[in-house]
Amino acid sequence: MGWKRTLAVAVAIGLIGLVSGLLIEQGTRTEGALPLRTVADYLHAVIEADRTFYTQHVVERMEAMLIVTASEDWRAKQALPLPAQFLHEASRGLHIRGEPFRYRLVSPWPINPHNGPSSDEGRKALDQVVGYGEVVEDYVTLDRRRYFRAIYPDRAVSLACVSCHNAHPKSPKHDFKLNDVMGGLEILIPVP
Repeated sequence: MGWKRTLAVAVAIGLIGLVSGLLIEQGTRTEGALPLRTVADYLHAVIEADRTFYTQHVVERMEAMLIVTASEDWRAKQALPLPAQFLHEASRGLHIRGEPFRYRLVSPWPINPHNGPSSDEGRKALDQVVGYGEVVEDYVTLDRRRYFRAIYPDRAVSLACVSCHNAHPKSPKHDFKLNDVMGGLEILIPVP
């Protein structure tokens, strides 16, 4: 039963790519275009819904039933990916297929240094997200390509998130509580 749900989550991730690609294509047309912020909001809603479902109904249930656990070293241990790794792998899968948008978790207190801000301007935007709990949007240039960037607050939706980050030896912060803003979900949409 648990593996069927895991499969359902994987199918949902595939649908994210399809729906997101259609939304971005529509959002980059000049006539009748959706605003980029609206496209980013749609992407955020789908990504967060899938990640929250995975965290609460796959990871937590599988661990509670002692079937399988989530692990940082999930490939070697044949375990479930942690929710942050689930999000990273889904995003990487889109990037490999050449999808036009990117997303990632970013934090001022990353366990993995790659999840920190990539520039001073990114750090300032993230500080604003964490400080006020609101979305920050702007335009950035990466690899000579211009993107609309929206950073959404990434809240601790589960005690599993809080416990993992507070107990991790590489975590620079050990006092997270449920619903704290732990960082941000950065969504990048190319601008034509």
